[in-house]
Amino acid sequence: MATPVRANERLSIAMERTGQWVFSQEIPTDVVVRVGEANFSLHKFMLLAKSNYIRKLIIETKEADLARIDLSNIPGGPEIFEKAAKFCYGVNFEITVHNVAALRCAAEYLQMTDQYCDNNLAGRTDDFLTQVALSSLSGAIVVLKSCEDLLPMAEDLKIVQRCVDLVSFNACNEANFPSRSPTNWWTEELSILSVTFFGKIIMAMKQRGAKSLTLASAIITYTERALRDLVRDHTGNGTKSTDFDDPDVRTQQREILESIVSLLPSEKAAFPINFLCCLLRSAIYLKASTSCKNELEKRISVILEHVTVDDLLVLSFTYDGERLFDLDSVRRIMSGFVEKEKSTAIFNGGDFRETCSTAMLRVAKTVDAYLGEIATYSEVSIAKFNGIATIVPKGARKVDDDLYRAIDIYLKSHPNLDEIEREKACSALDPLKLSPEARLHASQNKRLPVQIVLHALYYDQLKLRSGTEDHKGPDAVTTRHQLQADSSLIKENEDLRSELMKMKMYISDLQKTNHGTTSAKGGPKRHTFFSSMSKTLGKLNPFRHGSKDTSNIEDAVDITKPRKRRFSIS
Repeated sequence: MATPVRANERLSIAMERTGQWVFSQEIPTDVVVRVGEANFSLHKFMLLAKSNYIRKLIIETKEADLARIDLSNIPGGPEIFEKAAKFCYGVNFEITVHNVAALRCAAEYLQMTDQYCDNNLAGRTDDFLTQVALSSLSGAIVVLKSCEDLLPMAEDLKIVQRCVDLVSFNACNEANFPSRSPTNWWTEELSILSVTFFGKIIMAMKQRGAKSLTLASAIITYTERALRDLVRDHTGNGTKSTDFDDPDVRTQQREILESIVSLLPSEKAAFPINFLCCLLRSAIYLKASTSCKNELEKRISVILEHVTVDDLLVLSFTYDGERLFDLDSVRRIMSGFVEKEKSTAIFNGGDFRETCSTAMLRVAKTVDAYLGEIATYSEVSIAKFNGIATIVPKGARKVDDDLYRAIDIYLKSHPNLDEIEREKACSALDPLKLSPEARLHASQNKRLPVQIVLHALYYDQLKLRSGTEDHKGPDAVTTRHQLQADSSLIKENEDLRSELMKMKMYISDLQKTNHGTTSAKGGPKRHTFFSSMSKTLGKLNPFRHGSKDTSNIEDAVDITKPRKRRFSIS
């Protein structure tokens, strides 16, 4: 008996809802309309007068007396059907921007058109759309928002397209000629829409010739509202919600993010770099598609000259700031920027290896500071560290002090590295480009490999021997060329000394043989050709005193300045 009781309760509830506006309680109802969980007890003749759909159901039914009608598929559900039924009974109700789209769709579903009955619900709602709802930007946005639950009928009735056209037109006008303050108020209005409808408006604005900065303003505002848990502000300090790790939520966020990236205008410099970095970090976290991440990386690399250390750190750390992401994105971004600079230098006829632009110099300094920030983390391997450090061209670092600081931090944070591994960690460092203070620190730094220390010491010794002050001394390129020349000279001197010693020993043997022959004959000693050659070569030998001192060489050989060995430390 429980089931009939529940049925009676539902019927009584429906009667309470409809009893207030049914025009006469004296005429018994003859049909029950079911819409979802709600039941409406109504009169057939009142519904037939306005709805062609219900008329067809009653005429085409095989039942002798149709007492129940199921309209659960009506757009808008029970609330909208209740208003449609009121319209059939001639009871007044309010049409608003929030319900007009649903009423128009319900009128179409019930076939309450002007072709069936004059001044029907379809005509009334169309008039309200034209005269009221779509007369303002805010009204059109609210109507468009209500259409999200009315698809595809709202699109078939052109309600969505009418709203999109009006919103895009008014948004372009507001961007060019603001009517209120703040001037970007309309971007806040758009943020209530789904990403699908928002995308339709952005595409329509593009077709109307909206500026890239106008589109960027709307996209930034929408992103900060739609992905507030990931992109709360431009520092990347998003707040973590309770369902942050819910797979369904992450899937929805990933779809929104990929849709937003697809809407970005073609002008890659339209967005601030910190916003793009926040988007890329979100894409990495949400495991967005490769094409989505590649697009963001390309946009960041184009304007990398404006990047700060904090922007790069936003890319590198998780939302709790404790764990590093994969650093491959940072490396690819920098590689793309370097390739762009290289192409620009080649186009302008310059030498990219020796001369770098101001943007490249700024990026190099930022990268070195960034390496110092991530050097303390154990997840950063030598390969990853060098992968970022070596991308920057050597010519972009006028002084290697910042890079030396980053390397020193890395060696201090990774004390278990052996000599070979420490040399690999220092492979990007040029000791000849260190400042005097940094060279002094490097010469006393026990964490550095011996080779780096020797280079630093030799550079100081070379300048002391040349008698030049530090600020007047040769630059790193000149010094490197001089070191190469010294090394070549040392090899040539060694080869020459070896050949001279062989020649001297050969001549000495010949002299002994000749002296024995002369003594046997008892004749006077004569100067032979070989003895004259020996004396001449002896005078030319710079090593005859057991050193490489060339100060006693006769004027026949013009050497104005003594050559220096590459490494005087043995």
